[in-house]
Amino acid sequence: MSRHGGTEAAFLEREVQHGGAVQHLPIARPAQTDAVGGPSWTVLRMLADAIAGSLAVMLAVPIDGSDVSGAAALPLLLLPAIAMLTIAARGLYSRRVRVSVLDEAPGLAGAISIAAMLVIVVQELASSATGSSLTVMAWGLAIVFAIGGRATLALSQRRLRQRGRSTVPTLIVGAGVIGRQVADRLRNLPEYGLVPVGYVDSNPKDVDGTGMLPVLGPLAELPLVIRDSGIRHVIFAFTTATDESLVPYIRRCEALGVEVSIVPRFFESTTDRMSMERVGSLPLLGLRTADPKGIQFHLKYAADRIAAMLLLAVLAPLLLLIALAVKVSSRGPVLFGQRRVGRDGQAFDIYKFRSMRLAEDLDAVSVLLKPGMAPGGVEGSDRRTQIGRFLRRTSLDELPQLLNVVRGEMSLIGPRPERPEFVALFGQDLRRYDDRHRVKSGITGWAQVHGLRGQTSIADRVDWDNFYIENWSPWLDVRIMLMTIGAVFRTGEDS
Repeated sequence: MSRHGGTEAAFLEREVQHGGAVQHLPIARPAQTDAVGGPSWTVLRMLADAIAGSLAVMLAVPIDGSDVSGAAALPLLLLPAIAMLTIAARGLYSRRVRVSVLDEAPGLAGAISIAAMLVIVVQELASSATGSSLTVMAWGLAIVFAIGGRATLALSQRRLRQRGRSTVPTLIVGAGVIGRQVADRLRNLPEYGLVPVGYVDSNPKDVDGTGMLPVLGPLAELPLVIRDSGIRHVIFAFTTATDESLVPYIRRCEALGVEVSIVPRFFESTTDRMSMERVGSLPLLGLRTADPKGIQFHLKYAADRIAAMLLLAVLAPLLLLIALAVKVSSRGPVLFGQRRVGRDGQAFDIYKFRSMRLAEDLDAVSVLLKPGMAPGGVEGSDRRTQIGRFLRRTSLDELPQLLNVVRGEMSLIGPRPERPEFVALFGQDLRRYDDRHRVKSGITGWAQVHGLRGQTSIADRVDWDNFYIENWSPWLDVRIMLMTIGAVFRTGEDS
């Protein structure tokens, strides 16, 4: 093994397995970067919370107009510190692969609420009604400022990682199907900040199909690969090695100061509702999924129909304006109907604002699917009208589907429905594709807000859609709706 010096990166030559052959390749040692959600980001989150709490207290006084003195002053001034303690107690300063303000918002609001209630209790015991009213004002401001500060940090971190900064070189143990899936997800989601550099596997049956990542050595050389390649994070996927034999390697990684993540067995059955109990020292994981036939989904569908009716009333002027623009832009009907498959395989007609010239104006369109891709976007020749381009880019063409929601054929949020011919095709070729039909189709969904719109990976869509079904909660719907508001303005095609 030879080393070649450099000012910014070190290079080494390793005997690696790549493309089925043993080669001597120069492997670049990635630049040392901050650990995943590392100390500097933790400090920044703590600083942001401290500033948010302090600003809330400072602004609450002039807004409320009350005099702060005596017994009311000290508890109120301590609100930022108490809030930070309750935030820490809820684990919101711990390291995470990816920080999402929508994940953190409920926990932040809850922790600050507990801190505010503790302060109010002290003020009430001190018979300070004025102080309590001030604390209520500071309480609301602290929640807004804390969530705003976390959102700013999360956005900054995401942009840095997308630009290749503040990233972590990552090694994957296991070069099989799951290992490749992990690598693909990390490459496609740079906001996680984990940059895969290769695999370690003693018996690799299948090397990365993209030809991008080599097998850097057998499992026995894991510590050496970590040292030579500058690895800061190791993900244990599936290998032929037994779980018992992997434990010493996990301990070794921890001793080297390397972050460790594990893809769990039965990962397709794990959900956010999973709970852990112990029988003595033996952990037992309780697997719980949302019931698509349960009362929660019935309430969801009822709420969807009420919300859709309200949205139709509120958006009526906009809908009329779009309808007029579509009508005058080209010959044909305002609405476009297409057969789709929804819950329990039931077919229905989905409605959209027409965004294309009539098909008879040009040759008939034949759809040729790219391997592994879903249909969507512009199929065949581009027949979009000028107004149609705008409607698709902003997803305003999807608004008539509120009528489908009112009729009970769709939900506001759920897996996007597909045409019957593609449902039959994908149902044969893709495992768990038909599981998407356990719930009503949606106008927007978990897959769409993660960029899987138009001609994108159908396998990834299936994974995201089934994740949504099995992890459904009212807050998850709120998250998707908030993410949709930002996503609709990004350039892209409809699904």
